[in-house]
Amino acid sequence: MSTSSNPSFPPAEIRQVLHEVTTLLKTRQETVSIAETAAGGLISSSILSTPGASQIYKGGLTLYTLPSRIAYAGWSQETIAAYKGPTTDIVSGLARHVRKDLESTYTIAESGTAGPTGGTTPNRRPGYVALAVDCERGTFTKEVNTELGPDRVANMLRFAVEALVLLKEVLQDEAKL
Repeated sequence: MSTSSNPSFPPAEIRQVLHEVTTLLKTRQETVSIAETAAGGLISSSILSTPGASQIYKGGLTLYTLPSRIAYAGWSQETIAAYKGPTTDIVSGLARHVRKDLESTYTIAESGTAGPTGGTTPNRRPGYVALAVDCERGTFTKEVNTELGPDRVANMLRFAVEALVLLKEVLQDEAKL
């Protein structure tokens, strides 16, 4: 059994921003937690692939299904009844809830439509993702359309990259509330 790292993970597209984010968190002695849906655990697993991740990573949830959001993210039947797909309001609530529960400095939350299928509204089309980073200063949000069409894996990867980019912007005080 080999103990060397796998050069294909994390994916090349994530490595630079991941290095920047994890370095900033370690230097500042701050922590992050994750609430991800359409990225399917890619954000968490990328952070965990970094040596010393235990210093900065407080935990994460892959809240892919509505029942998982009831069980772990504080959603109610009323929340589900009113659900109209991923939005910045949805991910803001996920980020605030998870940061409170896991007591991290920052929480990244994302929810999107990876594809290959989706809906007719803009936030239900493949490639759409809503992002949030919650911290003491507030909840920073961003919406992205990857323009990658129905390519599920490419969208998931881009969602993870965009989430880490938003965290980097918040860490560097470049994000706007």
